[in-house]
Amino acid sequence: MKRVTDRSSNPFGMRAPGEPAVYGYGDANADFHVVGADAETHGGAATGVPFTDSVAGRRLQGVLHAAGFAADAYDVEPTLSNCYLSYLRLSPGDPVDLERYLDAELRAINAHILLPVGDDAVSYVLEEFTTQARKLPHDADALHVTEVRGRGFLVVPVGEPARWEDGDETALLDRLESILDGDYRQTKGVATRVG
Repeated sequence: MKRVTDRSSNPFGMRAPGEPAVYGYGDANADFHVVGADAETHGGAATGVPFTDSVAGRRLQGVLHAAGFAADAYDVEPTLSNCYLSYLRLSPGDPVDLERYLDAELRAINAHILLPVGDDAVSYVLEEFTTQARKLPHDADALHVTEVRGRGFLVVPVGEPARWEDGDETALLDRLESILDGDYRQTKGVATRVG
C-alpha cells in the first residue's frame, strides 16, 4: 500500500505534547526506518529534523548517502528515498507517553528493516519488536550491524555514531548494501531474508 503525501517532515501530522519537537522525517513509503533516541542525543533541536546538526547526524547521513538513501552526504533537510528517520522521544515529556508517537509512526511506515541507533533505541526495539531481548545485550556498540530477526521486521542495531571507531561506518554501509542486494521484504508476521 502506497501512501500519498508531499511532506517529508511529520507526514502524518502528529502533535507532540512538548516543544521543541523533532518529528519523523523522510520517505513515508520507506522500507528502512532509522530510529534514534532524541534530539539531545542525535541532533535536530534547531532544525526540527532527526539526525541533523550533530556528529551522529553527519556520520549517519554519510552512510545513508553512500547506500543510496540520501541525495547528499549531509543536509539539514535531506532528500531521502526508501528511508525514514524518527526518534524514540520526539519532544520533552514522559518517555512512556512519547513511545506512542514512535509506535504510530512504525505502524504507518510499516518498514521491513528497523535500524535502531544507540543504546536507548536498541533496547526499545529489542523489547518491543523481537523475542531476543533477554538473550542479547542492550548494547548498540556490541550489536553494531548484526541482524536480529524481529516480529515482522529485520532489526539491524547501529552503534552510537558519535563513538564510531575505524571500520564501524564501513561495516554499516556493507550491511545495508548486502540487505539491498537481497530480497529483504518481510512476509507479514515472518521475519526472513532471502538472498
